[in-house]
Amino acid sequence: MRLQAALGVTTLLAATTAAALTAPAASAAPGCKVDYTITNQWNTGFGATVAITNLGDSISGGWTLEWEFPGDQQVGQGWNGQFSQQANRVTVSNPPWGASLATGATVSPGFNGTFTGTNDKPATFKLNGVTCNGTTTPPTDPPPGNGARVDNPYVGAKVYVNPDWSARAAAEPGGSAIANQPTGVWMDRIAAINGTTGARGLRAHLDEAVQQAGGSPLVFQVVIYNLPGRDCSALASNGELKADELPRYKTEYIDPIAAILGDSKYADLRIVTIIEIDSLPNLITNVTPRPTAVPQCDTMKANGNYVNGVGYALAKLGAIPNVYNYVDAGHHGWLGWDDNFSASAQIMAQAARASGSTVNNVHGFIANTANYSALREPYFTINDNVNGQSVRQSKWVDWNRYTDELSYAKAFREETVRAGFPSNVGMLIDTSRNGWGGSARPTGPGPTTSVDAYVNGGRVDRRIHLGNWCNQAGAGLGERPKAAPEAGIDAYVWIKPPGESDGSSKEIANEEGKGFDRMCDPTYTGNPRNNNNMSGAKADAPLSGHWFSAQFQELLRNAYPPL
Repeated sequence: MRLQAALGVTTLLAATTAAALTAPAASAAPGCKVDYTITNQWNTGFGATVAITNLGDSISGGWTLEWEFPGDQQVGQGWNGQFSQQANRVTVSNPPWGASLATGATVSPGFNGTFTGTNDKPATFKLNGVTCNGTTTPPTDPPPGNGARVDNPYVGAKVYVNPDWSARAAAEPGGSAIANQPTGVWMDRIAAINGTTGARGLRAHLDEAVQQAGGSPLVFQVVIYNLPGRDCSALASNGELKADELPRYKTEYIDPIAAILGDSKYADLRIVTIIEIDSLPNLITNVTPRPTAVPQCDTMKANGNYVNGVGYALAKLGAIPNVYNYVDAGHHGWLGWDDNFSASAQIMAQAARASGSTVNNVHGFIANTANYSALREPYFTINDNVNGQSVRQSKWVDWNRYTDELSYAKAFREETVRAGFPSNVGMLIDTSRNGWGGSARPTGPGPTTSVDAYVNGGRVDRRIHLGNWCNQAGAGLGERPKAAPEAGIDAYVWIKPPGESDGSSKEIANEEGKGFDRMCDPTYTGNPRNNNNMSGAKADAPLSGHWFSAQFQELLRNAYPPL
């Protein structure tokens, strides 16, 4: 959730045989099996064969096999088939002399390729559009429960109200006005799965969700947040797992969560998972040679555990029919600059193809999770000019391409499609603390004496700097949770429960793995990630995730729309 500087990435290139660009018309395959074998591997090169067995009726008129590489593998020379590649998607069609594939017959195309990092095998293959699962009956049955997967899980559904948070909110003066709002359930450490003091575990939440559903569609929102070396650029939200503890992340954290979410008694719920906030963008913005580099982020980039951990979570959770994965996409004040925007979408695509996952395991993305960026800036746009100067030249905007979360979220959705994600991916926006109402909220544009006066006088986001993220003074509740509020936006959500601290304003000893971050100290004068400004944090804050009554009261007072 920090302001960042520049880094470029190399765009994945289309590769290989032009002859495969026009595949022959082909009949459907009613069943198939694929054995993908790496026959040889050296340095950054490898050879592979792909044995395709037709288990159904005879195919005539040609066949086409498709898969997605989980890493950055590139197909080179191929044989026994016509190969082409677009980004990570590979298509191999029959050779001119082999357009038919009889029942029980096997054909074995092969190729030489290149890779960097890991060379994991593809997870899914499709022959003439049918997934090859080794049987004669393709998996066409809808998921259990309320039927087939829906495009937007929030439409036509209630959303789970966390009784633990609701009780704390209702106990505050005026809190009953919002105590019935749905918020996210955070699995921020292994112990949270079974429950901790004052907070029920995942199964208990899901059991309560079934009761709240009462047989109707209900969305259950859960935050998956425990990567090794978590949140490498901030101390307040550091986690319990060390940088090299990816095996523990898999076996002690993701696997138990997947086992619970996959329980058939929860099959009627629409389970929305928020995947690892503050992780992947750090590998773009906070690594060498950026001036905002942090050694811990360099470590996580080098060891690959963010990319592989996110991929593993997506693969395990995405295999559950009623789970909808949404990957964290930062916010406009973090990734809205040209050198961050596309590169972040690309690294998310890399993670979505890691550890056996594919981009199809990503249902969408979420912007502004636990942050304060305004949903809309009503009194200036990115295209405004003052006395010949663009709004982008103001100190607040600082050459960003976006002024608010709504414009950023819509643009980032389009960028992820260009990066290889499905065209129907949706966006969520966390509006739990970005209302910025109250007496300090502007009622019109700022003066046109200068571009800075114009922006500062009219901006509703009253933070000192866009890079400030911890317990921001003056914040208010934002738009209430709402399904499908705008084209491309699946929902406004309150993933960060209002009243839960971002981090302690002074060092507090604890056993939760949470460090003291000076960005949570109201006396802190800043660092390169917030351009050396004051932190803007509220005083007397408890540990992250703990109840912060003073903040909750301020959020109520400054709610916009007003309560």
